Amino acid sequence: MDIEQRLEELKDRGLYRRLRMISGPQGPRVVLDGEPVLLLCSNNYLGLADHPRVRQAAADAAMRWGVGAGASRLVSGSMTIHRRLEESLAEFKGAEACVLFGSGYLANTGIVAALAQDGVVLSDALNHASIVDGCRLARAETVVYDHADVEHLEWALQEAAGRPATIVTDTVFSMDGDVAPLEEICEVARAYGARVVVDEAHGMGAVGPGGRGLVAELGLEDEVDVVVGTLGKALGSYGAYACCSRAMAKWLVNSARTLIFSTALPPPAVAGALAALELLAQEPRRVDKLQAGAAALRAELEAHGLDVGDSCTQIVPLVIGGAQEAMRACELALERGVFAQAIRPPTVPEGTSRLRLAVMASHTKTELRDAARVLAEAIDTVAAEAPSAPFTAPALFDGEADALAA
Repeated sequence: MDIEQRLEELKDRGLYRRLRMISGPQGPRVVLDGEPVLLLCSNNYLGLADHPRVRQAAADAAMRWGVGAGASRLVSGSMTIHRRLEESLAEFKGAEACVLFGSGYLANTGIVAALAQDGVVLSDALNHASIVDGCRLARAETVVYDHADVEHLEWALQEAAGRPATIVTDTVFSMDGDVAPLEEICEVARAYGARVVVDEAHGMGAVGPGGRGLVAELGLEDEVDVVVGTLGKALGSYGAYACCSRAMAKWLVNSARTLIFSTALPPPAVAGALAALELLAQEPRRVDKLQAGAAALRAELEAHGLDVGDSCTQIVPLVIGGAQEAMRACELALERGVFAQAIRPPTVPEGTSRLRLAVMASHTKTELRDAARVLAEAIDTVAAEAPSAPFTAPALFDGEADALAA
């Protein structure tokens, strides 16, 4: 089958993707393909991507350090601005050390592969694709435990007895908005001597005291070996980090191939993230506003009869079922001025295509209330156009295990 045929097949299955063009910065309202819309699918959770202080810091850094770092961190790409951000992140997260990575994807693939050598890695069934790919790159035995199922995790650890084990999980799951049972995971890890790696990409700046994440909220800083986070969501910039012990940081510098063989982060992105981190520390009310907005949106959606699943964060899923139906709902909402992107396989399991909503602290409650009404009308229209038996989403993404084994 040639490329054109493959593209036509994707279109027939409702899985074709195209790039939508946004004019201007990532605010609560944007111009999308020439039309003004309310943006409900950006990870700019705290509205810092276009904050004047963040913009100015990036501009100043470009003038002082240049646009690019010029080399990998281990050659000549480590600059004083990188070290400043690493030190600030370590202090903010209560860790001994921090290592910057080029992106969240590079961080997860590199860290999992670096830690899971010659052992077994245990991964939640709904972990982000970057963690899944890290398991593949590790070439270690991988066990995918049922989503948030600590009993299944413990069974897998029993089966792996005698081998080094690494447990890896998201804290806030990116497509469902629920959180990992982290206290129980750490308890089981202690009992079996396993390492714990968590991805706080959607927790940083969104949950926990002052936005420090789920690990800080539960007081588990001494129980988790590596806390991965991103600079590209709540901090409004680009890149990622790993907070850990000094010894672990040295190991990652020496073994994480995605760090060793990637150009260092551009100074403007680093400086922008540093300014955003300072704003987060100085203005923790931004986190409170984000959480209040998310709670308001969930309540409004439920008032319209929509199911928000187990979401308890700024990520709110509206599971529709079929990919084509999800795209139809997305387009109908867009016609009414609300942009809520349809998420389809392989990002989510077959039969669970959805509108994945993301609240920002810069959204007003009036905007969120109006958006809930528009989304409910769009989903009702789709249901009326294609009447069928009520759809029940599967509890688990069983296909992930098959994908890892492939």
